[in-house]
Amino acid sequence: MTDAVGSIDMPDAQDEEKKPRKGGKRAKKGPLKRLALFYRQIVAELRKVVWPTRSQLTTYTTVVIIFVVVMIGLVTVIDFGLDEAARLVFG
Repeated sequence: MTDAVGSIDMPDAQDEEKKPRKGGKRAKKGPLKRLALFYRQIVAELRKVVWPTRSQLTTYTTVVIIFVVVMIGLVTVIDFGLDEAARLVFG
């Protein structure tokens, strides 16, 4: 049974002839031109970045430092607690 898209035995992907792909645009350019294109794309992406202001950067840095100090304290307390528990259990 055949419908508008294709048949069960032969899907549409097999109906079309496959053309071998050649290198495309990359194969036509030399390695230096590809490298130059890569750097131009990097610069274009960096221009799109919204950079934080100095006050935002200070706020973010402070929040990260406080978070790290709190996590160090938490891990230290848990480590000492497990150390004491191990000493009680194993003598």
